[in-house]
Amino acid sequence: MSTVTLPEKAVERKWLVVDAKDIVLGRLASRVAHILKGKHKPVYDPAHDYGDHVIVINANSAKLTGDKFTTKTYFRHSTYMGGGKEITYQHLLAKDPEKPIRKAVWGMLPKNTLGRRMLLKLHVYGGATHPHFAQKPELIDITKV
Repeated sequence: MSTVTLPEKAVERKWLVVDAKDIVLGRLASRVAHILKGKHKPVYDPAHDYGDHVIVINANSAKLTGDKFTTKTYFRHSTYMGGGKEITYQHLLAKDPEKPIRKAVWGMLPKNTLGRRMLLKLHVYGGATHPHFAQKPELIDITKV
C-alpha cells in the first residue's frame, strides 16, 4: 500500500481576504500561516505547498497586548562589527505598516525554499483596499478559523 500525493499544480488555490482590524498580531499570524501552509485542507502534506493566497487588509490596525506597542523591539544585524540595529514596533509600524505582520507570519513558516514560496502568497496592505479584485477573493473571519 502506498500513499498518493497530489501534484501541487492540481490543487485549487483560493484567494482569501483577512481583515486585521482589532485582532491580536500573534493570533492573526498563526492563523494566516496555517492557511498559507494548507493545513486547513484534507490533502495537507508538510513536504508540499498546498496553501491558499491570503490578502491581509488594515495591517496598521492589528493590536498588541499589554504595553508591547512601545516596548516590543525588532533586531537585525548587518554581520559587521557593531552592525546591530533595533527598532520598536511603534516606529516600524509608522515606517512600514505591512512589515510586522509579514515578519510574524514568516516566523511561523518553515525556514527553507518551501517556506519562502509560501510567503510569496501573502499580500499585506496597510489600508482597507487591495488591488486583487480580479482574483475574486473571499472575505473570511479569521477569529472563527
